[in-house]
Amino acid sequence: MGSANRNRRLQKEIQDILKDTPSGITLTTPSGSTDFADLTKFHGHFIGPPDTPYEGGKYDVDIQITAEYPFKPPVMRFITRIWHPNVSSQTGAICLDTLGAQWSPVLTLKSALISLQSLLSSPEPKDPQDAEVASMLISRPEEFAHVAQEWAIRYANAPAPTPGSGRTGAGSSGGMDEAGLKERKKADEKEKKKREEQRLREAYQGYNRNMIDRFVEMGFTIERVVAAFEFVGIEKAGGEEYELEEEYMGDVTAKLFDEM
Repeated sequence: MGSANRNRRLQKEIQDILKDTPSGITLTTPSGSTDFADLTKFHGHFIGPPDTPYEGGKYDVDIQITAEYPFKPPVMRFITRIWHPNVSSQTGAICLDTLGAQWSPVLTLKSALISLQSLLSSPEPKDPQDAEVASMLISRPEEFAHVAQEWAIRYANAPAPTPGSGRTGAGSSGGMDEAGLKERKKADEKEKKKREEQRLREAYQGYNRNMIDRFVEMGFTIERVVAAFEFVGIEKAGGEEYELEEEYMGDVTAKLFDEM
């Protein structure tokens, strides 16, 4: 891709991030401006996800765009120090498939930043960037959560937990023993999963999930992709998956990038 085409694509990606304020993903220049004169260096920003030791923290990511983008991934590293098995606690280097072998040209800066945010909710200690952190998570998970939360408060300005809140790990157990706590946690997770499945069914509006998710992986919200499908006139086919014709693929992509 020539530099002119790459810059046009990056400008569209930037506008998509800036317009999508509900996502909580933001992008600035390294100096904190939104006047993007240099399209090779950015800082990405997002909030630590709820129900994790990083909740409420403000995380900054350095982003470098190479001449091979979007056929090669952007080079990303955490600026904000973080205690996480897939991020170096010293350099901020990141181990994430979508920033390496699993990168695809259909992915975007936004989808990459969303993947990083999701990584905070789903650490992979068996594929670590920081072996010390990974070892702690595997062998001493409670200590890991405590240290990760301390770092989030110290380095990412996460709010300190209030006594008795779930985030301290000292919440009320209702007198239950360890087995009872595990059962309650299992039931809570099952109910949470059930609510999420219901939310997703409603969000997909009868379209096949895999068809929608191909575009969601580009960094767009489910709701936006569904709206593009409806605008273009994609058939729901009773929720069955089928191959979109190339013309329809182009129309949906154009609509998502506000070219229609």
